[in-house]
Amino acid sequence: MALDPTDLYDVRSLLSDDERAVQDAVARFTDERVLPIIGDCFDQGRFPTDLIPEIAGLGLLGSSLPSDYGCAGLNAVSYGLICQELERGDSGIRSFVSVQSSLCMYPIFAYGSEEQRREWLPAMAAGEVIGCFGLTEPHGGSDPANMKTVARRDGDDWLITGAKMWITNGNLARIAIIWAQTDDGIQGFIVPTDSPGFAAQEIHRKMSLRASVTSALYLDAVRVPDRNRLPGVRGLKGPLGCLTQARYGITWGPIGAALACFTEATAYAKERILFGRPLAATQAVQLKLADMARRITQAQLLSLQLGRLKDAGRMQPTQVSLAKWNNVRMALDIAREARDVLGGAGITVEHCAIRHALNLESVITYEGTETVHQLVVGREVTGINAF
Repeated sequence: MALDPTDLYDVRSLLSDDERAVQDAVARFTDERVLPIIGDCFDQGRFPTDLIPEIAGLGLLGSSLPSDYGCAGLNAVSYGLICQELERGDSGIRSFVSVQSSLCMYPIFAYGSEEQRREWLPAMAAGEVIGCFGLTEPHGGSDPANMKTVARRDGDDWLITGAKMWITNGNLARIAIIWAQTDDGIQGFIVPTDSPGFAAQEIHRKMSLRASVTSALYLDAVRVPDRNRLPGVRGLKGPLGCLTQARYGITWGPIGAALACFTEATAYAKERILFGRPLAATQAVQLKLADMARRITQAQLLSLQLGRLKDAGRMQPTQVSLAKWNNVRMALDIAREARDVLGGAGITVEHCAIRHALNLESVITYEGTETVHQLVVGREVTGINAF
């Protein structure tokens, strides 16, 4: 019996019926609603905001959070499959869902008060309130401990001053989860973006994640009541805990990008006739396609096991770093090879390879650069911190 080239190890058979149903529903959405428009969105540098109600209607925002808060209550593997199918469309679509779910809704759920959960999570799950996550700063990059944004008490309020950079959804957001230095360590705050002194400036002229909103945030003595402070965490473990959630989804997302590039390159190689035979009949191209299939299979198994560990409550941050490092590098290499197979046709947005390759240049950098994740694994292996 012939194998599925996109699933050589029949990983789909390891999924539950519910997990397969989630994957199929998001795959249909991507095929019918994302793929027909995403090339133009990338070309025009715009995020398709009209898709937000449909994304919310499918239960994709905060999908792993409990139904008590209007969320779908899905398991971690289902969330991973959501990320995979969305990124098969475009990294920008997956990034929108990742930020809303893992970086904005998750900290409110994990670190917020019950009042904050009831106030914000149902509206965020419905797509009525979009959030952004303010951690990275212009000078900070991979060193979040070097945070300059400060929050100082002023009676029953806080005054927050600082700047954040490379913020996905910044100009779409009604609230920002802002992390700031206080006299009691780093703390998180729910900051309405219409607060006096708050400004978001969209970043243009990007060559990557063009179908995504990326912003710089500026806070000039923004007054926030203490009831908007996340009371359940202090220190870097708060934002880093959010990043672990987001990085988990990112281990799955690039598998979708790689599958899109691999499928397109395979079909093209079978149809393109050069020197009297299809490209796919040459050893050089078959070696490329075989290597793509091998690396995708490895990534599929890696993320599935990671998801099972997460659902069992046994996932460790180092395991997430290993999968993020491996899977994003895999997808970026495949996107570049697929572009090569497509030849000159591969540089246009009529095909997906160059778009995914450019997007993955951001994905391999955000949520921890490849080097950072390599050093996390190195620290685990040697017991020595080389940062």
